[in-house]
Amino acid sequence: MHIVDGALSIPVVAGGAVLAAAGIGLGLKRLTIENIPATGVLSATFFVASLIHVPLGPSSVHLIMNGLAGLVLGWAAFPALFVGLLLQAVFFGFGGLLVLGVNTVNIALPAVMVHYLCRHGIGAASPNRAMLWGALGGALAIAFTTAGVAVALALTGNEFVPAAKMVFFAHIPVMAIEALLSGAAVLLARRVKPELFGALFQEKSHA
Repeated sequence: MHIVDGALSIPVVAGGAVLAAAGIGLGLKRLTIENIPATGVLSATFFVASLIHVPLGPSSVHLIMNGLAGLVLGWAAFPALFVGLLLQAVFFGFGGLLVLGVNTVNIALPAVMVHYLCRHGIGAASPNRAMLWGALGGALAIAFTTAGVAVALALTGNEFVPAAKMVFFAHIPVMAIEALLSGAAVLLARRVKPELFGALFQEKSHA
């Protein structure tokens, strides 16, 4: 899911950098002291999960777990996922520094979208219902991320459209796996540490 340096046009790279900077700034503004431990854990989860690449044709697929990050952190997912992407680019060469902004937007913006789409379901009285919404969030985040990658490639040139389609279909199994993992994580958190979603309950009560 990481777009590499040199694959995108300069306007797309510049636009991604601007959007990423805005998202990170807003995320840092929304980040509370109480959320810092969860932010670190979810950033590390993303870092480790996306290091495991499974070859598939000319490309490869990997877990991202950005849906779970978005459900817990909201806008704070931007700085959390940015740090993971930065470390991967510096130490392992995944993606690249020039496309860091685009990769951040493609992975963090879907996390924020999932947060707003699924927050009321996660805050449901029934943990089992919350689990289903968590699973939906995990799958949607991957779908939105693949769509973001496709848009970035398509904006660079029509010759990348076939590659964009391949990225989407290759990640359908990943959507299913992330749905299972995110749903299970939400169910466990609701049963043993419900305060992890305290912000969601507050938002629901004020809605």
